[in-house]
Amino acid sequence: MSFSNLGLSEKVLAAVAATGYTNPTPIQEQAIPHVLARKDVLGIAQTGTGKTAAFVLPMLTILEKGRARARMPRTLILEPTRELAAQVKENFDRYGAGQKLNVALLIGGVSFGDQDAKLMRGVDVLIATPGRLLDHTERGGLLLTGVELLVIDEADRMLDMGFIPDIERICKLVPFTRQTLFFTATMPPEIRRITEAFLHNPQKVEVSKPATTAVTVTQSQVPAGREAHEKRELLRRLLREAKDLKNAIIFCNRKREVAIVHKSLQKHGFSVGALHGDMDQPARMAALDQFRKGELPLLVASDVAARGLDIPEVSHVFNFDVPHHADDYVHRIGRTGRAGRTGTAISIVTPLDQKSMTAIEKLIGQSIPRAEGDYEVHADSGEPSDRPREQRGRERSRGGRGKPQRGRDRERSHEPREARHSAEARPAREARPQRETGHASEPRHGSRPQANHSHVPSIGRPEPRRQREVDTEPGDHSHLPAFLLRPVRSPAGA
Repeated sequence: MSFSNLGLSEKVLAAVAATGYTNPTPIQEQAIPHVLARKDVLGIAQTGTGKTAAFVLPMLTILEKGRARARMPRTLILEPTRELAAQVKENFDRYGAGQKLNVALLIGGVSFGDQDAKLMRGVDVLIATPGRLLDHTERGGLLLTGVELLVIDEADRMLDMGFIPDIERICKLVPFTRQTLFFTATMPPEIRRITEAFLHNPQKVEVSKPATTAVTVTQSQVPAGREAHEKRELLRRLLREAKDLKNAIIFCNRKREVAIVHKSLQKHGFSVGALHGDMDQPARMAALDQFRKGELPLLVASDVAARGLDIPEVSHVFNFDVPHHADDYVHRIGRTGRAGRTGTAISIVTPLDQKSMTAIEKLIGQSIPRAEGDYEVHADSGEPSDRPREQRGRERSRGGRGKPQRGRDRERSHEPREARHSAEARPAREARPQRETGHASEPRHGSRPQANHSHVPSIGRPEPRRQREVDTEPGDHSHLPAFLLRPVRSPAGA
C-alpha cells in the first residue's frame, strides 16, 4: 500500500513524496485512516516504527480547513521531553512546508515572553511539555477550550517521569468532545487506567507486542568488574574494537555518571558530546545537532535521549549502565536499527546488574547472548588511569602501609609462632637503657603510686602493645609527664 491510498490531502502527499518516502510503515498504514475518520486511537508499537508521522500526516490534512484564534490552539501535542517536542516540530516543518500553519513550541529553557508572543498570533499546532504548558495556563495566557485534537505521545515515558498527574489535569482542561490519540511502546497498568479514563471507544492499533525489540538490532552483553574505572576502560576497548561503528549513543543511569564518562572519553582522545536533563536548552540542542550532522560520532546521554529521538543512522548503542527499569532497555536500543536498518546494542554488565538483566530478558522474551572474545580488563593494560586523584592517593597510601607488611608476614609465616614473638620482643629489650639496681625510691608526695608489673612475656601470643611500650622498673616515673611530677602544695593553715 502507498500513502495515496490512506486518504491524505494532495499537499501532504506532495510533501511526503519530496522527502523520498513511498510506502507507509505498519503503524502509519493502520492508524492514519482512523485519525482521518476522527476516531480516538490507541497506538502500540515499538520505538522506531514511525509513530510520529502516524499522527503528524493526518493532522496536517485535518488542519487545512479552519483558522486559529489568539491564545486558543486548535490541536495540542504533549511530549515528555524538550528534545521530543522539538523533533515533532521539525516533522511539521518538513511535511507542512506548503501550508500556512502556525506551530508553537512550549518547552522549558525558553523565555515566557517569546512564547506568549506566538500564542497571541494564534496557533494551529501547539507542541508542549506538561510542566511548561500548565505554567502558561496558570498565568492566564493560554486557553485549552478550543482544542479539537489531543495527542499524548510516549505515554509510558510520561509515567516514568511522573507526568501522569499533569496529564490528568490537562485532560480536564480540554473539551470533552475532543479527539484523542494515545501512543506508547509499553502498556503498564497505570497507562491502561489512563486510556480507559480519557479515550472513548478507541481504535486499538498494535503492530507489535508491547516491549519487543527490533529484529534488526544485534544484542549482546559484556561482563565487567564492579569498579567504575574498570567499566570505563572496558567501554573504551569496546569502542575501539567495534565493527562498522559509524556513531554511537552511550547511555548512563545518572546525570553525574554522564559527566564522568564524557570527561573520561574526552581525556582519552574520543570526539564525544553529552546530553542530560541538567544542561540548558541551547547546549542540549547543540549537542544533538552536532551528533546528527556527524561532527560528534559519540554521544553520552541519560534516558532523556532514550525515547523517540529520531536519528536514523545510529549504528551502535552502548549501555554503560544497565537500566533499572526493563522498559527503558527497549527504548534505549530502539535508537539504533531504525527504519529497517541494522544496528548493534551492547550492554556492560556487572555482577550487581544480574537482577536487572534477568528482568530485561523476561520482558523482551529472549536471552541476550554474551559477546564473543576476552574483554577482561587487566591492570597492566597500559591505559592511563582516569580515577579521581584523591582515590588513587588513598590506594597508594593503603598499599604503602598494608601490602608490604602483609608480604613480610607471609615471608616469615614458616617460623614457629613462639620464635617470632621472641624475635620481636628481643630488640625492644636490648634497645632499652640499662638502669642501676637498688632500692626503689619512694614516690613523691601527691604522685600516684606506680604498680609493680613484672615483665612476663606471654607464651604463644604477642605481648600487649601498652606493656611493650611502657616497661619501667618499679618506682621509675620518667615516663610520666612533667606536670604530674610537681609537688602538691598544702593550703595555708592546713
